[in-house]
Amino acid sequence: MNRIVTGIGALLASAAPVLAGGIERAPQSLAPLFENGNYAELSFGGVNPSVKGTDVAGFATGDVAQGYGFFGLAYKHQFTPNLSGAIIVEQPFGADILYPGANSPVLGGTAVEVNSTTYTALLRYKFDNNFSVHGGLRGSHADGKLSLRGLGYNGPPPAGVSGYDLDIDGAWGIGWVAGIAYEMPEIAARVSLTYNSPIEHDFGMKETFTIPGVGTVPVGNDSYEVKTPRSWTLEGQTGIAADTLLFGSIRWVKWSEFRVDNFVFPTITGAELVEVEDTTTYTLGVGRKFTDNWSGSVSFLYEPSEGDTVSPLAPVNGRKAVTVAAIYTMDNIKITTGINYTKLGDATLGVGPSGAKREVANMDDSEVWGIGVRIGYSF
Repeated sequence: MNRIVTGIGALLASAAPVLAGGIERAPQSLAPLFENGNYAELSFGGVNPSVKGTDVAGFATGDVAQGYGFFGLAYKHQFTPNLSGAIIVEQPFGADILYPGANSPVLGGTAVEVNSTTYTALLRYKFDNNFSVHGGLRGSHADGKLSLRGLGYNGPPPAGVSGYDLDIDGAWGIGWVAGIAYEMPEIAARVSLTYNSPIEHDFGMKETFTIPGVGTVPVGNDSYEVKTPRSWTLEGQTGIAADTLLFGSIRWVKWSEFRVDNFVFPTITGAELVEVEDTTTYTLGVGRKFTDNWSGSVSFLYEPSEGDTVSPLAPVNGRKAVTVAAIYTMDNIKITTGINYTKLGDATLGVGPSGAKREVANMDDSEVWGIGVRIGYSF
């Protein structure tokens, strides 16, 4: 049963979390912290999304979501029978959206890119009554840039922001993690609740306008705050029959506090540059050990759509997904391969102040394929 339990953590943190709410790409899993003994792992994979639709002028947007790769590292050390620690490196947030300039006159040329890497240091103390507590610090390094183009950004409102560019320098932010868990090893059962605090980045931002016939005009260069959202994650698993494990999770992310402060955009438009609704994501799955070497699992994910309209910079509103994983164990090495298919919900894209957004496009028939590999070594 332990071989299934440890493989499930690899599954949930690799191929499954693609194009989640907001700009989330991975759920900041703490699965390595619950491995037995000393443990190290490497994960990597790729995601191929297809997000497309039609703008309000009737033109096809083309495929606006770019494919991306990901990686992760983790090391867990058992200091004493009760005390352990872990270091986890991952890429939980990211975005790579580009509306092809030759397609839509409403949004063509609009683009956003966000890159982030997070480093988490954790300690876990296990009491004699099967309860444990865990917590630590999380450092995040991020950067990004965006361009607003097309008739959709020429109002009213927002008026006159087509040609706006924002370049966000790389910066560090610090947050914290805390949680509690309860385990019943005899039936491979565990329930954990983890809180991730917001992380504030103080970015240097350069704002410019590209004006036809004039060129690029600088309009702002200062330091502004960006806050990545807080989240709560409830995870559980239990054996339900010989060599069979039931697992699931509920994750809530307060995306409404994800704000990008800057000078020019809100001054001109009276609107936020980024406005995203809170999300709740549900996962349920079953794992099964077939032989001493092979295990497998299948899981289903549901994230309901939130709000009437979403930003063209995050053109995703709800999703349904299935992930199938195979886990091969040989001595102290465990290799997990997961394949994910995600059906993205139809999304209405809008721009402008909250409560008065103008519809600019509708995205439909969007989907994502992802594959992830995780190699773990216990010692």
